[in-house]
Amino acid sequence: MDCYTANWNPLGDSAFYRKYELYSMDWDLKEELRDCLVAAAPYGGPVALLRNPWRKEKAASVRPVLDIYSASGMPLASLLWKSGPVVSLGWSAEEELLCVQEDGAVLVYGLHGDFRRHFSMGNEVLQNRVLDARIFHTEFGSGVAILTGAHRFTLSANVGDLKLRRMPEVPGLQSAPSCWTVLCQDRVAHILLAVGPDLYLLDHAACSAVTPPGLAPGVSSFLQMAVSFTYRHLALFTDTGYIWMGTASLKEKLCEFNCNIRAAPKQMVWCSRPRSKERAVVVAWERRLMVVGDAPESIQFVLDEDSYLVPELDGVRIFSRSTHEFLHEVPAASEEIFKIASMGPGTGVFSKESQKADEYLREIQELGQLTQAVQQCIEAAGHEHQPDMQKSLLRAASFGKCFLDRFPPDSFVRMCQDLRVLNAVRDYHIGIPLTYSQYPCQLTIQVLLDRLVLRRLYPLAIQICEYLRLPEVQGVSRILAHWACYKVQQKDVSDEDVARAINQKLGDTPGVSYSDIAARAYGCGRTELAIKLLEYEPRSGEQVPLLLKMKRSKLALSKAIESGDTDLVFTVLLHLKNELNRGDFFMTLRNQPMALSLYRQFCKHQELETLKDLYNQDDNHQELGSFHIRASYAAEERIEGRVAALQTAADAFYKAKNEFAAKATEDQMRLLRLQRRLEDELGGQFLDLSLHDTVTTLILGGHNKRAEQLARDFRIPDKRLWWLKLTALADLEDWEELEKFSKSKKSPIGYLPFVEICIKQHNKYEAKKYASRVGPEQKVKALLLVGDVAQAADVAIEHRNEAELSLVLSHCTGATDGATADKIQRARAQAQKK
Repeated sequence: MDCYTANWNPLGDSAFYRKYELYSMDWDLKEELRDCLVAAAPYGGPVALLRNPWRKEKAASVRPVLDIYSASGMPLASLLWKSGPVVSLGWSAEEELLCVQEDGAVLVYGLHGDFRRHFSMGNEVLQNRVLDARIFHTEFGSGVAILTGAHRFTLSANVGDLKLRRMPEVPGLQSAPSCWTVLCQDRVAHILLAVGPDLYLLDHAACSAVTPPGLAPGVSSFLQMAVSFTYRHLALFTDTGYIWMGTASLKEKLCEFNCNIRAAPKQMVWCSRPRSKERAVVVAWERRLMVVGDAPESIQFVLDEDSYLVPELDGVRIFSRSTHEFLHEVPAASEEIFKIASMGPGTGVFSKESQKADEYLREIQELGQLTQAVQQCIEAAGHEHQPDMQKSLLRAASFGKCFLDRFPPDSFVRMCQDLRVLNAVRDYHIGIPLTYSQYPCQLTIQVLLDRLVLRRLYPLAIQICEYLRLPEVQGVSRILAHWACYKVQQKDVSDEDVARAINQKLGDTPGVSYSDIAARAYGCGRTELAIKLLEYEPRSGEQVPLLLKMKRSKLALSKAIESGDTDLVFTVLLHLKNELNRGDFFMTLRNQPMALSLYRQFCKHQELETLKDLYNQDDNHQELGSFHIRASYAAEERIEGRVAALQTAADAFYKAKNEFAAKATEDQMRLLRLQRRLEDELGGQFLDLSLHDTVTTLILGGHNKRAEQLARDFRIPDKRLWWLKLTALADLEDWEELEKFSKSKKSPIGYLPFVEICIKQHNKYEAKKYASRVGPEQKVKALLLVGDVAQAADVAIEHRNEAELSLVLSHCTGATDGATADKIQRARAQAQKK
């Protein structure tokens, strides 16, 4: 244990800090870090170096080189910089490299040097040029703050949703501030800058002077300032050598330290651990590194090489040409176990190989601290970087668990899983040195998988998903989809081979959309590959929109028809109509009967003229005739126009060899002319009535001769005419005329309808007149309708018809018809004897 704590450095009485190596860097830098623009992403992210950034001593013909490395120094990308001079580099939360140029343009590159997009910080920045820039992170995303040559600040709090904000002017500012930084308070970004001995805070509305409480006197300038990783604390380095530390709101002082060095430091960053009460600041000069806090002494390290500090959530990463180290506060659990002369419960469990292990365990059990001791070992294992020490602590925790009856195993199992994932991504070839405080405490597994995918480490990402048993849609499927999107960008492989490889790998994996992969292929200019990939897409609703976007409309129409989704077919048809000329559009429809039928349905409701053109092109005279008939009533109000449209329809029917429809159309034309003449001569409303209604209207108007003439002209059968006249006279209750009509000649419909009509009009008296004239086969029914049950019984008995006897018997009610019922029963009995 004594050897283990050899690199622990005390800062006061309550905290220890240690620095250990993450990687031995092998990135073969040709220049010192001081000669490069450097940007390192937090959470073990990549490092970007822009070499030769327009140094005067370099030849003008030498172009700068932008190199991107992993945290372990593995090269990820290298490209010649062909754009304008760069003032600052920085990484976004999505690990995109933001390059701020002198003209205010911000170029965005991916992790592998692929250009993503660019945006401008505004005309004012363009005119006045950029003096300095900061890339910062907020809960809304990544932001950019610019200091222009006019000594004005412009910022955007989220480059993903660019909204530029020009900050207020600082009164009397004639030169660049000695130092400045971005503060995020109450979800709003502010600028804090130093001008001589004064500090100014810029918000969206005003510029206000601020004074740090408890600042040592004699300060004439602030040389450096640093805000903590969480934007809660602020550190100020003054020209007197004092370092003031307090809250970012500048309302409370935490401590002040005199480092006795008045030279401005190269860098100053915070070094704190989540949920720790200790606060410390790391200050770096050319060959010295100092850790200061609320203690009279500081921790000092000698820097053998030019180094760069990267603030992290729980410490500081320090990298140079040869090494990459991590400086942080020793966690409380580790301190309890490994501190010299520590009496913490975890110490006893970890000393299980000691001769007094049994005595230690019994003592801890008696004090009821064994559960706490096991938890300390588990937690300390999470904060260790070396796998051997992790295993030792977990074995100690496992040993201590054996003496506990009900210790929940969840924390132990979860720590083993997390450490296995952390060790995998910390590997030199992967180069993501995350700590336990960063993952899983801050970064989620989904974010970690996204970062592995961004580095194209698909096999490792899939292994982690399978190890953690993540749902396919959240894990393996999503990673395979990203792999496929990367695969389509490999232009040295044929379309056929890429499509086959993707299908063999993905198959029917749930959650994978072939249409998304095809869209990526189309975006890369590989249209044929996109079409091949769409063949594997089972959802037509995803295939068709992309095919339309690729201007493969005819193929899209075939896919939409195969799907059977009429809405999808209509979508393609409307797209084709706008894309093709009229002739080509109609020819395309002719080759697709289902699409043609659907388009006709659409035209019937929306575009009648187009429908007529379709029928004409197809020589479909039958449908063309039907079209003109509908048009004659829908569009024509004048009788002449309607008759003309009907004549056109009749001609079309003759061409279609449908003589029945043609004759019917001609009859309708005759009827319309006749109705128009009747309206002129008799008045009233005849137009648009049917033939039957016209006859009925004439009878109701007392124009019987005209009605009969109309019937003869249109060859209405006698039976139909008698029915029309019978119904009309009954509705008029013209019983006398009805009787005359019945006697005019023998009724072709018989006389039962007369009885029925009279009964319907509640006139039994008139009905009885016709009951006697009803033929023998309908006599019983007629007598029953007029209520003569007795006579109906006599007729039924006379006919000896069982059905008629039953019908009469069903109409016999109570004592009134009792004799008639008995009479029928006797007749039935006699018939049965015979």
